[in-house]
Amino acid sequence: MSQSDHKDAVAIAARSIRAHHTADTVTVYQAYSPAIGVPAARDGRFPAAWKRDRMTWVKPSFLWMMYRCGWATKDGQQTVLAVEIDRTGFEWALRNACLSHYDRDLHADHEAWRRELRSAPARVQWDPERDIRLRPLPYRSLQLGLAGEATRRYADEWIVSLTDVTETAHTVHALVREGQLEAARGMLPKEREYPVAAGLLAHLGA
Repeated sequence: MSQSDHKDAVAIAARSIRAHHTADTVTVYQAYSPAIGVPAARDGRFPAAWKRDRMTWVKPSFLWMMYRCGWATKDGQQTVLAVEIDRTGFEWALRNACLSHYDRDLHADHEAWRRELRSAPARVQWDPERDIRLRPLPYRSLQLGLAGEATRRYADEWIVSLTDVTETAHTVHALVREGQLEAARGMLPKEREYPVAAGLLAHLGA
């Protein structure tokens, strides 16, 4: 880990939401095949081929998305979308989410957790954040899964804009390969701690 990455890690809670956000919106990332991602970015909405009946995962961390999609090189993940969504919808999903795994400090027992998981329209998992070389950092990043009502609201109500950021991914990756780490960091989205109301994430272990 670089000295810069270490300094940042020291000041960050073990589980927190860091994202590019405005007063009204928050940006999350998804990766799709060009058949889905290209028309979505062009038209500002997901095409008919996008499956509404499947859980869709969104990630506020650009670098975690890069880790997941291999800098937009993995099959079916060659197009990276920056999806700007309404903060009210994002927080609705968090409020109605369930952890994707059992936590003895948060759930009465396994059966209580399973009941919650079955009924919740969203789920959350906390995965290690990544540095510019995609190595794990000592704090975790939010991954938000949307299903059922949450998927419908996401596609039809929350999206403000869809932007293809695949070229940015490729350029940052090229700079990292060349050892130009500061230049690479300079191209990253400006992600900062996302402000949440007291208690909003308590049921999610944060």
